[in-house]
Amino acid sequence: MLEILGKTNFDFMGKRNISFLFSGIMVLLGLIAVVQISRGAANLGIDFAGGTAVQLKFEQPIRIEEARQALDANGVTNAELQEFGQENKLLVRVKASTTIEEKTAERVMAVFTKDFPNNKFAVEATTEIGPTIGKKLQEDALIAVVISFAGIILYIAARFELRFGVAAALATFHDVLAVLGTFYILDKEITLLVVTALLTLAGYSLTDTVVVFDRIRENLRLRRRESEEATINGAVNQVLSRTIVTSLTVVLVLIPLTLAGGEVLHDFSLALLWGVIFGTFSSVFVASPLLLLWPGASGRMMKRG
Repeated sequence: MLEILGKTNFDFMGKRNISFLFSGIMVLLGLIAVVQISRGAANLGIDFAGGTAVQLKFEQPIRIEEARQALDANGVTNAELQEFGQENKLLVRVKASTTIEEKTAERVMAVFTKDFPNNKFAVEATTEIGPTIGKKLQEDALIAVVISFAGIILYIAARFELRFGVAAALATFHDVLAVLGTFYILDKEITLLVVTALLTLAGYSLTDTVVVFDRIRENLRLRRRESEEATINGAVNQVLSRTIVTSLTVVLVLIPLTLAGGEVLHDFSLALLWGVIFGTFSSVFVASPLLLLWPGASGRMMKRG
């Protein structure tokens, strides 16, 4: 593994109060976002807020920007447009909040008929998502997140011990809430794709944390005469280069996807990008210091020595 830092001796544990303060602010923002999402006050996609999806097939290719400008000019705002399969196929998704007097699907078809008279189209499918279904999807997404955290605690507790499992779960919870809070502050749309990104992020964060924890466990076994704070600090420094290289590898992939991946991939890749950054931070500054907060943890190795 490439080492970009070499041997380091940073006092990460000594900075844990500052990192906990920053993490607390991010978690608070995330909790506010959760409350607002549950109230329907956040920028929710049609998966959660309800709306209409219209799948169209044109005779000739159509540019997404031209289609979006036509919809905006005719009062169908905040529509999500996606090309798929072929250049002449278009999926238009419109949230319920933007629905005007006539049915949204009919309005969308009327816009394209009027603004693109030389490019005929056929409607392949229309889907209406009501608020009841959107509420059910919100509940299912929350259940999926809760189950994932329960699985994290059980897995880490079985592989290491309970305090490692709790610390890993809290760190992953921190990462998910930090990304969710950032999306809420930026008024980004919360969709099922973003929830998928959050669950993917949970897996990545857990993997990164497990690597750090594995080195901590090994050092706790080998350096019995050191305090836990010194041992954990040394372990984090030993895997720091590996952690940064791994994260940079993922970031180098996500940046092009975020900048040039198109509207559909943008929010998904942006959520992962922020998640990798927060996940790397939490593995070093959140998960590891949390081990020292476990009752009876401080000085445990000194007693065993």
